[in-house]
Amino acid sequence: MVLDAEAVIDRRRLKRRVTAWRIAAVMLALLFLGALALNNDKMSGPGALLPHVARLSVSGIITDDRKMKDLIDKLRKSDQVKAVILDINSPGGTTTGGEAMYDAIRRLAEKKPVVAVCGTLATSAAYIVALASDRIFVYGNTITGSVGVIFQWVEVTDLMKTLGVKVEETRSGDLKAVPNPFIPTDEKARALTEEMVQEAKVWFVDLVAERRKLDPSSISGLTEGRIYSGRQAVDLKLVDAIGDERAAKEWLEKEKKVSSGLSVIEWKPEVESSGLFGWAVQSVGSSLGVSSEIIAAMLGQITDRLKLDGLISLWHPASS
Repeated sequence: MVLDAEAVIDRRRLKRRVTAWRIAAVMLALLFLGALALNNDKMSGPGALLPHVARLSVSGIITDDRKMKDLIDKLRKSDQVKAVILDINSPGGTTTGGEAMYDAIRRLAEKKPVVAVCGTLATSAAYIVALASDRIFVYGNTITGSVGVIFQWVEVTDLMKTLGVKVEETRSGDLKAVPNPFIPTDEKARALTEEMVQEAKVWFVDLVAERRKLDPSSISGLTEGRIYSGRQAVDLKLVDAIGDERAAKEWLEKEKKVSSGLSVIEWKPEVESSGLFGWAVQSVGSSLGVSSEIIAAMLGQITDRLKLDGLISLWHPASS
């Protein structure tokens, strides 16, 4: 009888343990499913675990950005990213920056469909980025085009004379370090810059001809760098259609057989630790009653402007 009682007690203990483990397993499963749902709806970028359509924002001044290129490469390698929507709203930037992003997106497009949706601006280097996609959507009043290149520099020789300042230098050749803000631009230096601008312009125009399957000379003002509204660009076949992100997703589903019902998840470049700078931004934002994100974005625009050097593909670089 004693043995029977002990057996009953052992069975009860075992039953309680099994029940506890079952409850724990169910809770873990619920937590896992909840994390998946939260991740699919709110988490961005590489953290997304479920199949989805990625949104990549291209805004502000475009430069040769290592973080952006790394992010595009992650999009290319991710098995959960079934397609990519480029959300473009930019006046352009450096010509090399546009070229670098174009190359990265073309590598991406070799593995999965890419579609561009252009907002207020998609000009110059931003249009180069849009050309890398499989299809370009714009709004009717989007400003696009501005195909061309700028080479700008400042000459301060008259100001230096006024201030009584003189710069002395020794150069290894007449074309070394020209154009130079401290000496008047002579004909040889100007001819050099014009040669570089024209060579880059030919590359840009040829890219438009290749990607859009058109004759640039047949489009009024294209080779002169004019801008076009979204409606004009559609008529001229510089872009494909009027439409927003919803239209882009419908096109992906219809033409590229991307599964319907997939969430669109924002992918963003990794943000490095802000440290003292981040604390300063937060402090300024708090004192002004403005979010730190807005302050950081404003400072980012200023620093991006300072990076503009060499050949520039930018609409209204002096005022935008």
